[in-house]
Amino acid sequence: MSSQTVPPPLVLRAVEDGIVPGAVVAVGHDPDPVAIGTMAVGGPAMPTDAIMRIQSMTKLVTAVAALRLVDQGSLTLDGPVAPWLPELAAPQVLTTPDGPLSGTVPAARPITVRHLLTNTSGYGMILADSPLQHAMAENGTEAGLLPSPLGADAWLAALAELPLVGQPGEIWRYHHSFSLLGILLARLAGTSAGEHLASSLFEPLGMVDTGYSVPVSKRERLPALCSWSSGELVELEEPGGGPHVGPPSEDVSHGELLSTAPDYLRFLRALRDGELLSPELLAMLRSDQVPPAAKHSDSFFPGFWDRTGWGFGVGVTTGDPHRGRWGWSGGAGTDFFVDPDGRLGLLLTQVEMGPWIEPLLGAYGAVETR
Repeated sequence: MSSQTVPPPLVLRAVEDGIVPGAVVAVGHDPDPVAIGTMAVGGPAMPTDAIMRIQSMTKLVTAVAALRLVDQGSLTLDGPVAPWLPELAAPQVLTTPDGPLSGTVPAARPITVRHLLTNTSGYGMILADSPLQHAMAENGTEAGLLPSPLGADAWLAALAELPLVGQPGEIWRYHHSFSLLGILLARLAGTSAGEHLASSLFEPLGMVDTGYSVPVSKRERLPALCSWSSGELVELEEPGGGPHVGPPSEDVSHGELLSTAPDYLRFLRALRDGELLSPELLAMLRSDQVPPAAKHSDSFFPGFWDRTGWGFGVGVTTGDPHRGRWGWSGGAGTDFFVDPDGRLGLLLTQVEMGPWIEPLLGAYGAVETR
């Protein structure tokens, strides 16, 4: 039996105050999603099945797909990725993270599936000004709110031209490992990541609106993508518009998904209830898997490691008041969590993540249900 979500007052207030045009929220053990507000400033009402750019919430989906292959024996956690990603067979590693690109040594060990799942491959976002940061911006491999213009193979080739920021397994850097994991899934399956995910997860779970693009016939359910600029909301992509509408012109196995609240809740419930992974891998997924020495203070935003760890595709809360909670967010204003008692939380907006939305995230994450 589902438990109806009552939107937290601060979620309602965020919509009324124009912080976000609209949202879909669900909190409870088996909650129903509730839609609030509109799909754009002055636009039509937000439906509960709005198709949202979930961005980094894709990481959990990709992780589960890979771990199912581990359960099936097609992959091993500590097996090298080079058989499927030969571009990464012999990477070079910077001797200092902010040093010149010419100052490198060979990688001390192969990049493994575990390294991709834990963001410790040596590839990732470079937050500090450095030659590597500039090189990633120049060759189209830096992470951003909008999708990369490069197809999967071209993106991988460009990334492989650059050195790692640290030795595999010894440094945590966010994001790029999961794009690599998507390409690995595609090459192992001999198809695109989208087709593999559809056949192995989405179709069995009834996730009918989840994929790397939105069919033209469903474009009216895609809200605007917004950001804040000079104190007001601005549209980066209009409702029903942007690069995600229609079949992609390139392979986007390194990209990020779009989904709906009903679809993602089906996925979370199945994962929580042990329907998708063996107990051993599920326990690893939702517990901190990053070695302490790899948790550099400058690897993410300040204080991240003070009360957070990283499992397989999710952040893990290691401090109070939500110790044991696992979940993650997406850069377009989305977030989910699963508590140790099985309570789920899901919040979907389409406003770029930033300080303007942090009170909204805190409000939905703190709501109590009965």
